[in-house]
Amino acid sequence: MAERNSSGLLMMMLEPSPAIAMTLPAEVREKLAELELELSEGDITQKGYEKKRGKLLAPFIPQIQGVDPCLQVDHRIQASSQAVALSSKHSRARAANSRDERFRSDLHTEAVQAALAKYKERKVPMPSKRRSVLVQSSVEACTPPDTSSASEDEGSLRRQGRVASSSPSVEHWFNRVIQCSSTSSSASSTSSHPGGRSHPSANATSASAATVLADLMAHTQLDNHFAPPDVTGLSEPSQFAERPQVAPVRGLPRGYTHTSSAMETADGCEGAGGGSLDGVPVNSRVSSKIQQLLNTLKRPKRPPLREFFVDDFEELLDAQLPDPNQPKAEGVQMSPLRGDALVVGSSAPSLLVSLQRWGTTQPKSPCLTALDNAGKPVYTLTYGKLWTRSQKLAYTLLNKLSSRNEPLLRPGDRVALVFPNNDPVMFLVAFYGCLLAELVPVPIEVPLTRKDAGSQQIGFLLGSCGVTLALTTDACQKGLPKAQTGEVACFKGWPRLLWFVTDGKHVVKSPKDWTPPIRDAGSDTAYIEYKTSKEGSTMGVTVSHAAMVAHCHALTQACGYVEGETITNVLDFKRDAGLWHGVLTSVLNRLHVISIPYSLMKVNPLSWIQKVHTYKARVAVVKSRDMHWSLLSQKDQRDISLSSLRMLIVADGANPWSISSCDAFLNVFQARGLRPEVICPCASSSEAMTVALRRPPEMGVPPPGKAVLSMSRLSFGVIRVDTEEKLSVLTLQDVGQAMPGALVCVVRPEGIPYLCRTDEVGEICVSSCCTGGSYYGLPGMTKNVFEMVPVTASGSPVSDRLFTRTSLLGFVGPDNLLFVVGKMDGLMVVGGRRHNADDVVATALAVEPMKFVYRGRIAVFSVSVLHDERIVVVAEQRPDASEEDSFQWMSRVLQATDSIHQVGVYCLALVPANTLPKAPLGGIHVSETKQRFLEGALHPCNVLMCPHTCVTNLPKPRQKQPEVGPASMIVGNLVAGKRIAQACGRDLAQLEDNDQARKFLYMQDVLQWRAQATPEHPLFLLLNAKCTVASTGTCLQLHKRAERVAVSLMERARLNPGDHVALVYPPGIDLIATFYGCLYAGCVPVTVRPPHPQNLATTLPTVKMIVEVSKSVCILTTQAIMKLLKSKEATAAVDVKTWPMVLDTDDLPRKKIPQMYKPPSPETLAYLDFSVSTTGILAGVKMSHAATTALCRSVKLQCELYPSRQIAICLDPYCGLGFALWCLCSVYSGHQSILVPPLELEGNVSLWLSAVSQFKVRVTFCSYSVMEMCTKGLGSQAEALRMRNVNLSCVRTCMVVAEERPRITLTQTFSKIFKDLGLSPRAVSTTFGCRVNVAICLQPNRLGNVAEKGTAGPDPTTVYVDMRALRHDRVRLVERGSPHSLPLMESGKILPGVKVIIANTETKGPLGDSHLGEVWVSSPHNGTGYYTVYGEEALHADHFCTRLSFGDTQTVWARTGYLGFLRRTELTDASGERHDALYIVGALDETLELRGMRYHPIDIETSVIRSHKSIAECAVFTWTNLLVVVVELEGSEQEALDLVALVTNVVLEEHYLIVGVVVVVDPGVIPINSRGEKQRMHLRDGFLADQLDPIYVAYNM
Repeated sequence: MAERNSSGLLMMMLEPSPAIAMTLPAEVREKLAELELELSEGDITQKGYEKKRGKLLAPFIPQIQGVDPCLQVDHRIQASSQAVALSSKHSRARAANSRDERFRSDLHTEAVQAALAKYKERKVPMPSKRRSVLVQSSVEACTPPDTSSASEDEGSLRRQGRVASSSPSVEHWFNRVIQCSSTSSSASSTSSHPGGRSHPSANATSASAATVLADLMAHTQLDNHFAPPDVTGLSEPSQFAERPQVAPVRGLPRGYTHTSSAMETADGCEGAGGGSLDGVPVNSRVSSKIQQLLNTLKRPKRPPLREFFVDDFEELLDAQLPDPNQPKAEGVQMSPLRGDALVVGSSAPSLLVSLQRWGTTQPKSPCLTALDNAGKPVYTLTYGKLWTRSQKLAYTLLNKLSSRNEPLLRPGDRVALVFPNNDPVMFLVAFYGCLLAELVPVPIEVPLTRKDAGSQQIGFLLGSCGVTLALTTDACQKGLPKAQTGEVACFKGWPRLLWFVTDGKHVVKSPKDWTPPIRDAGSDTAYIEYKTSKEGSTMGVTVSHAAMVAHCHALTQACGYVEGETITNVLDFKRDAGLWHGVLTSVLNRLHVISIPYSLMKVNPLSWIQKVHTYKARVAVVKSRDMHWSLLSQKDQRDISLSSLRMLIVADGANPWSISSCDAFLNVFQARGLRPEVICPCASSSEAMTVALRRPPEMGVPPPGKAVLSMSRLSFGVIRVDTEEKLSVLTLQDVGQAMPGALVCVVRPEGIPYLCRTDEVGEICVSSCCTGGSYYGLPGMTKNVFEMVPVTASGSPVSDRLFTRTSLLGFVGPDNLLFVVGKMDGLMVVGGRRHNADDVVATALAVEPMKFVYRGRIAVFSVSVLHDERIVVVAEQRPDASEEDSFQWMSRVLQATDSIHQVGVYCLALVPANTLPKAPLGGIHVSETKQRFLEGALHPCNVLMCPHTCVTNLPKPRQKQPEVGPASMIVGNLVAGKRIAQACGRDLAQLEDNDQARKFLYMQDVLQWRAQATPEHPLFLLLNAKCTVASTGTCLQLHKRAERVAVSLMERARLNPGDHVALVYPPGIDLIATFYGCLYAGCVPVTVRPPHPQNLATTLPTVKMIVEVSKSVCILTTQAIMKLLKSKEATAAVDVKTWPMVLDTDDLPRKKIPQMYKPPSPETLAYLDFSVSTTGILAGVKMSHAATTALCRSVKLQCELYPSRQIAICLDPYCGLGFALWCLCSVYSGHQSILVPPLELEGNVSLWLSAVSQFKVRVTFCSYSVMEMCTKGLGSQAEALRMRNVNLSCVRTCMVVAEERPRITLTQTFSKIFKDLGLSPRAVSTTFGCRVNVAICLQPNRLGNVAEKGTAGPDPTTVYVDMRALRHDRVRLVERGSPHSLPLMESGKILPGVKVIIANTETKGPLGDSHLGEVWVSSPHNGTGYYTVYGEEALHADHFCTRLSFGDTQTVWARTGYLGFLRRTELTDASGERHDALYIVGALDETLELRGMRYHPIDIETSVIRSHKSIAECAVFTWTNLLVVVVELEGSEQEALDLVALVTNVVLEEHYLIVGVVVVVDPGVIPINSRGEKQRMHLRDGFLADQLDPIYVAYNM
C-alpha cells in the first residue's frame, strides 16, 4: 500500500503542468504518449512506466520543480487528462476514454444527460471500507458527515414511463430508488453528527418516527414468552466482547415490546437524537446509514405468523406474466429474401488453382506488404514467392516430419497455426502450405502466458480436433513460455504439441518431380476457424473447400473486386473478415494487401489512412474503433487524401453503435476526399461468414437506409419508429443487401424457429453455399445451428434448403436492406424483455465517461439468479478517481439504465485499471470476466448491488388465513390421521434398579453416605495439558474439603442459611468441593467462570454482573483470582470497591462441621444456574434439591452409570448439563469422572482424545467447540496420533452436549477423521437441554449386545425435511438429495421421566406430527423459575409453569424456547417399543421473521459459507427488516468485495431473501460462547455501535 501511495506521489511530482507540457520537445511528448498507451494496454508495469517516464522527464525536472508543488498536485488531480492530451499528438484524449468508443454517440449522450436531469441529485450513503482495501485510495475518499434528508419525495426516484411488466404485488414493496450505500468503518471516517437529519417539518418527523416505531414493533412483536427477564437493567451495559471465547452479556433484553425499552427507538432511529435499541445507541454511524438505506426502500408490511394456513405452502416464484398492454407485432409474415444470383467464373474452380496460376504467370505481382511498428514496409511477398514457399512447406510437412518411421501427418490432419498479429507473411505461407499438403489449418492466437484469458478453452478445441503439431515463427517460438527442459511449456488445458518453425532454414526444397495435389474444391474441410460462445467455450467452425471458394466469389461479386487492386486490411488476418478479405479473396483476385498490425495502430492510429493515401488503395477493411481512433489524431495531418477509396468496409457495421463512428468519420474526412457512399458496413458471423454487405455505389443499388427505433419497443422484439420519446432511441444504419446466392429469413430466437412478422426482430438465418459446415466434433449443436429449418405460422417448412443461424438479431427493412440491432451473444432477457449488452455499455459510457471509466473499458453481461437473468456491469476505474466520485458515477449509471432501458442493474462493479481479462486484440474478454465474477475472482475495488430493484419475482409474502377454532383443529388432525405430537421417556416409577442413592433427598447426604461407605473410591481425576493426573478426589477427600469450606462460611464469613455465594474457580476439584461446602452450610452456590487474565476489560464485567444480579454476599475463590479481582487492571473494568466479601479457600483450617444443614423441604433452592443465552441475555435458573437429585437419577438410568464405570468429560463446569456432569452426577452415581478442562486443549489439542484412549473410556462428553478444535487441529495428524498409540475403539458413545440443532456436518467430519483411530461411526451422538431443563435428551450407550445392556437404544436417525415447508412451520419429509432438502439428526433419546409435547407458540394448543412448534417439557428435574431481583416472576411464570389451551389442560409444562418436531421412527428400543425421536430445529428467539415466514439463521449461514472458499464463518441477523450477513474473510483483503455478490446470489437462490447489508470482517470477529454457539445479537450490537472494524460494509439497494 505504501509503495502504491509513494509511486502515486512520484507521478504527481513528475506530472508536467499544461504550460510546461507545451515547452517539452515534440519527440519527448511523442514518447510520453507512447508510454501512456503502453501502460494503459498493460504492455508495461506501473513500475516500468514510472522508471521510463522519470528518465524522459529528468532533463526537464529543474523547470518542473520551479513550479509550486501544491499546484502540481492540483493539476494531477483536476487536470491530468489535459496534461496527457497536451503531451501527445497521437493519443489526444485517448488516455481518458478511448477503448470502446465505438459506442459513443452525441445523441445518446444527450439522451442520457436528459434522463439524469429528471432525477433529483441526492447524497448517497457509501459503503465503509477499511483503508487497506482502498486500492485506488485518494485524498478525497473520506466519507463526509451524513446530512441527507429523510423526506419521502426526495428519496424516491419513480420510474418514468415504466412498462408495467413486473407483478404489482412485489412492485409496491419498493420505491424505485437508485441510491448508493455506505458506512465508514471506524478506521476511516468521521462520525455522523447527532442531529444529522434535516426534517422539512415537524409533521414529517413525527410521521416518519411513527413509521419506524411501527416497523420496530412489527419486528419485535413475536410474542417472546421464552425470553428470560431482564436482570441487568440497573448495571452498565458491558463492552462488546472482543474475544470469541467469552460469553458476552447484553445490556437490555430482546423482544420485550411490552416494556418501554423499544419505545425510545423512534427518535433514536429517525432523528438520531439518542435513545437505544437493545442497549445500543442508535445515533451511531452504522444505524444512521442503514436508516438512509431504509428510506430508499418502501417497507413491506409483514403479516403476523399464525398457525392456520392452507396446506399447499409451496413458495412459487412469481411467473413473469406478459403485460396485456405490451406492444405486439402487427405486420404480415415475412417472406424469405433472395440475394442476387452468384456468378462463378470457370477460371478459378479452387483457391489453390488461383494461387498456382498467379504464382506461375504473375510471379512478380505483389501479394502482401507487411509493416513494422513504425509503419515502414518491412517485406513485400510476391505471388511467385508465396507459391514456391508454400510448396516447400507442404513438402516438408508431408515428407520430412516423422515419428517412429511413420509420417507424422496424413492428409486431413488438423494443424495449429500460432502466428503473431504482426507477421502476416509467415501466416499466409503456412496457411497455403497446409492447404497444398491437404492438411486442415486451425489458426489460433499466440498464448503469451500460461493463464491467458480463454487460453484453456483454445486448448480444449485443439484437443478435440486432435491437433499434435503447431506451426509458428522462430521469433514467436522464442517468446513462448518455456519449461525447464527448454521446450515450449504445456499450457493449461492444452494437448501435448510438437512445435515446428516455418522459417526458411527449417524448410527443405521439394524435388523437381514433386507437385502438390491440386483438386477442385470439394466438401472436405479446408480450415477450421475458432469461435468463442457467450459462455466462454470455444468451438471450431469447419469451412469446406467448396464453401471457401464460393464465399470468395460472393465477396468478389459484392465488393466488385478487380484483378490487381490494392486493399488495406486493419483486421486480424487469422479469422473473420480479416481472413476472408486479406488472405482468401485477395489470392482469388490477385489483390495487393497492405496489412496494418494492431501494434502499429496502438502507436499511430492514423497509419491505415496514411497507407490508403500512400498506396492509393481502392478498398480498406476496418472496424469502427479504427475510424474512431483516427479521428482523435487526424488534426496533425493536413496532406491526406482518401479520394482513391471506392469502398470502406466496416466489418463490425452490424454493431448498432458503429453508425456514430461512421458519421463522425465522414464529417471529418469528407474534406479529405472521402465520399459518403464509400462507407460500406457489413454483417457477418463465424457460422454464416459474410451475411450482408452494403454495395459500392457503382453497382446501382438503392441509397443507404437509417432507422430511429424505440428501445422500449425493441425490448419486446417489436420494430416501431420512435416518435414521442426521444430519450430511449436506437439509431441504426443498414448493413446492405443479402450476399449473392443467399436466401435470408428472420426467425424467432427462442423455441420453434417460426418466421417473424415484418415488424418483428428475430435471428437472421442464411441458406447459402458459402457458410460454415459444422462445429467440429459437436453434432448436436451443429444440427441446431447449421441444419435449421424455418417454418411458417402453419408449421410448414419455408424451403427445402437447410439454413444456418447467424446469431445476429435484426429485421429486413425497406428496399430489402438488412438491419441488425444486436447479437445473440449480447442478448440479455430480463423479465421477458430483451436487452442488448452493447446498448447498456453505450448508456454507461454516456454518463461522464471522461471522469471515471478507464479507456472506456466496460463489460456488460447477465447472470442467472433466481430463475431470471440479472444485468451486471463491470468497468475499469481510472487510477485517480475518488471513492465518492465513483459512487456518484455508479448511481448515475443505475439511474440512466433505468430511464433509457427501463431495466434495473443487479450489480455494478468497478475494478482497478488494467485488471479485466483482455481479448487477443485489446477488447475485454467478456466471458472470462463473467466467469471471474461468478467464481469470486474479479477483485473489484467498488461494488454496488441493487437486488431490491431488480428482483421482482420473489414468492408472495405469506398471508394469514381465516381463523380456525381449537375443536376443528383436533378434528382436522384426526381426519388427516395425524397424531398429536407428544412423547415421553421411560416411566421412572416402573424402573427397578439397585440405586442406593435413591433413598436420599439431598445431594449433600449422598456425599456423606459415600464418604462413609466407600471412602477411598476415587470420584474425580483432573488432567493437565500433559495428560497426567493433576489432582484426584476420593469420596472422603471431597467430604472433608467440603466440611472445611462450610466451617469457613459459617465462622469466617458468618453467613446464614439461604445466603448466596459466588464460586469463582477455574475448572477443577476445588470448584466441586466448594459447591458441596455451600450445601453443607445451607448456602446457595452460584458457579461463575473466572475472568480471563489477558482480557479483563471484557470478561470481568460479566463476573461482576452475575455476582450483583445473583445477590451473592460472598465470593469464594483461589488466591490468584482474588488478587486479579482487586488488581489495578480490574479497576479499569469495574468498580472493585463494590465487591462483596472475598474469601480464598487455598489454606482452610482443618475443622469438622459442628452440624450439617438440613433443608426444610426438597423444594428448597439448592443452587442457581446462571448462563448467557445465544441472544446475549443473562439469566439465573433456580434448581431445587428435588430437581437436582431427579436430574442425577435420570442421567444415571439413561447412561447406565455405576461405581465401576469411567466417563471422560471435556466440558465447561459452570452451567447447564456441563455443570451437572462435572459436579453432581459422579457423586450421585459413584462412577469415576476424568475431567478434561477445555481450556487445556489450547495448549494440547489431542489432550481429550489421548485421555479417552489412555483410560479406555467407554462414555465421553464434549461440546461442539471441543469437537471443532479437534477436527481443525488434528485433521491432518490422525497418522501421528496412531503412532502414539491413540486408540478410540473403546468408545461406545461420545455425546455432544448442546443447546442447539445437531451439527451434522461437524459430527460426520469428526467421525470420518478419527475412524482410522478405531472410532465407530455409530459412536457419536448428540444431547439436548436448555435453561428450563438441562437434560431432555441423551443418546445412551448403543454399541454392543442389547440383552446385556437394558437401555441400549437405536442409532440416532437422520431425516431430510423440506426447508421451504419449515419456513411455514410445516414438516414435510423428502428424499435425500432432493432440492431444498435439509438434513436433521435427532437430538438423542428422551430421558426417563421426561415428557415432551410440541405446542403452537401463539395459541398454546398442541400440534400434530407434521407441524413445527415449540418444544414443551414436563419432568421432575425441570428448573423451578428464573431468579430475578425485580419481582417480575409473574411475567415469566409461564416459562416454567404453563398449560395447554386445549387437549390435556392439567399437565404443567415448561417452555424450552426451541422449535422442533417429533417423529415416530420405525426403530424400536430395548423394551421393544417404537422409538419417538425429537428433532430440534432452532431457538425461537433466534429465528428471523421475514416476508411473513420464519427463517433459521443457521440455514442461511450454511449456504453463505458454501458460496466461497475464503468465507471462514458467517452470522446473520435482522435490523429493521433488513437481513444483515456478516462473513469472516480468511484470505487477502482484496477478495472482500468479491463476496458481496456471491453472498447476495446464494441467499436469493436458496432462501428467496434479499440481503440488505453484507459486512466483511476479519477471522474471529463473530463472538462465540464457551459452548461454541454464535452470539448473533451481540454481534448485531457491535455492528450497530460501529465496533467491528469491518474490512468492508456493502449496502444492497
